[in-house]
Amino acid sequence: MGSIDASERTVTGWAARDAAGHLSPYTYTLRKTGPEDVVVKVLYCGICHTDIHQAKNHLGASKYPMVPGHEVVGEVVEVGPEVSKYVVGDVVGVGVIVGCCRDCRPCKANVEQYCNKKIWSYNDVYTDGRPTQGGFSSAMVVDQKFVVKIPAGLAPEQAAPLLCAGVTVYSPLKHFGLMTPGLRGGILGLGGVGHMGVKVAKSMGHHVTVISSSNKKRAEAMDDLGADAYLVSSDEAQMAAATDSLDYIIDTVPVKHPLEPYLALLKMDGKLVLMGVIAEPLSFVSPMVMLGRKSITGSFIGSIEETEEVLRFCVDKGLTSQIEVVKMDYVNQALERLERNDVRYRFVVDVAGSNIEDAV
Repeated sequence: MGSIDASERTVTGWAARDAAGHLSPYTYTLRKTGPEDVVVKVLYCGICHTDIHQAKNHLGASKYPMVPGHEVVGEVVEVGPEVSKYVVGDVVGVGVIVGCCRDCRPCKANVEQYCNKKIWSYNDVYTDGRPTQGGFSSAMVVDQKFVVKIPAGLAPEQAAPLLCAGVTVYSPLKHFGLMTPGLRGGILGLGGVGHMGVKVAKSMGHHVTVISSSNKKRAEAMDDLGADAYLVSSDEAQMAAATDSLDYIIDTVPVKHPLEPYLALLKMDGKLVLMGVIAEPLSFVSPMVMLGRKSITGSFIGSIEETEEVLRFCVDKGLTSQIEVVKMDYVNQALERLERNDVRYRFVVDVAGSNIEDAV
């Protein structure tokens, strides 16, 4: 895992150096372990579409060198003297956020992901002035508040996507009161987040319709994931027949797209929940929401509490994410394939099995 000197731990990650987004080995140091810090040896890390946005500076705020990765599962190898929640040997997860102010309204309500001073797990600056680096690395140092225990019964590689994709769909369903059995939901986009949306919603007892632009994913949506219906958004007749049929739509599409065709599918008081990170304005005509008292809203990942809940929910319901495990030397090809939607449904990097420190 590199140097274990308490004042300077040297680790290896795979970093982007510029907006080309190509990752290659990069050596850097982690901060000294603080009183409430947990040192995590990274075992696995999922690849999220946001990793592409950040590595390629799609949002205009990327800082380099950048080690991506925010679906991190690892083993605790050291704890600070005031750490009470974890011990050496625990298998834990680290998600999108590694810091917050702890004083604002969201923080006091335990929805720290909405804190205006939150600290991202990578492409940010920590309180000590160091850049944060993510889970495509041999180790991380994280405050215990932002660490979750991976429950028994959940394989570490399966747990990784739940730390972002899983909690991202669970949180709005819980917050907006959409956990009642019998609801009719739509999942727009069948990628890493969308496939977990189908699984979580089905486990809540919902009738689930997958909405996609073509028939290509019909068999996997219906047969593999257990969706109840499949709707091709480019088929005007199908869309017209589905008007006013859904209580909610989880919109996972990460690129600009029209909203009005999907607003038409919602019942009165239906909700369109936006989850894709899109750097361009979306538009709609106001009667589409006014005439059905419909809502367009958004949701961002989930809280630490909700992350713990969704991990337990998946164990209790026997849910797993569908993943393709790759080694770190394949990460650039994986990012290229993800960008063209060529994965079913989440890449997970076997970091510990990749011997990344030998590459430097």
